[in-house]
Amino acid sequence: MRPALIALVALTASVAASPALAQSLSGGGWDYGIGAGTDNRSKQVSKSDTNPFVWGLAEWTSGDGYFYGGSGFETIDSAGSDVEVELGFGIRPQVAGFDLDLNATYKWRLDSNPGTDDSALELTADVSRAIGPATGKLRLQHSPDGTGATEAWTWVEARASWDLTLDTALSAGIGRREQHLSVDYTGWDVGVTWKLTPAVDLDLRYHDTDADPTLFGDQYGSALVANVGFYF
Repeated sequence: MRPALIALVALTASVAASPALAQSLSGGGWDYGIGAGTDNRSKQVSKSDTNPFVWGLAEWTSGDGYFYGGSGFETIDSAGSDVEVELGFGIRPQVAGFDLDLNATYKWRLDSNPGTDDSALELTADVSRAIGPATGKLRLQHSPDGTGATEAWTWVEARASWDLTLDTALSAGIGRREQHLSVDYTGWDVGVTWKLTPAVDLDLRYHDTDADPTLFGDQYGSALVANVGFYF
């Protein structure tokens, strides 16, 4: 990581949050998290050129859990940038027994190569429902203008999880991404999440896409990824 970014990463970690990255942080007020993984996968594609990464977040939630917002960071490897920062807000209403999560997140990739489109707005709508140990979720994401050469894109994903025990859950997802001026692909994952303590989660997950990595790069190839998060 560039020395000029180290201080920014440390600062963002102490005040940051991202609806896109947050993992069900509960209760009103502020919640924080930091973590690391063996590969930064987003929509089943690596953002860190298949290298390890770190992230940090802090999220404010209203007392009734309806409104939330904040900012965050994650390390990446893309067009000269090592760090992506985010600012977002959203609502989490309940409608007819379904949990909704509607949010808007603005992202910046710091110190990108000159001339690179280094920012993007992402709009996300999640609909989920839990029945006993099973949870299903549908996600629709759209950006009117992505980072880099990518223009408008849309991601549609279906996910399901099953609580094996109070501390262990099995989950899987499959999604389709359509992009203007970039690769269209289908991606999927399957993995297990362990709650090691009330404040520590460990996730082990296999990712893959139908895009040929020999044509489009290793970031589209398969990978077994471990991620650990600490929340306080």
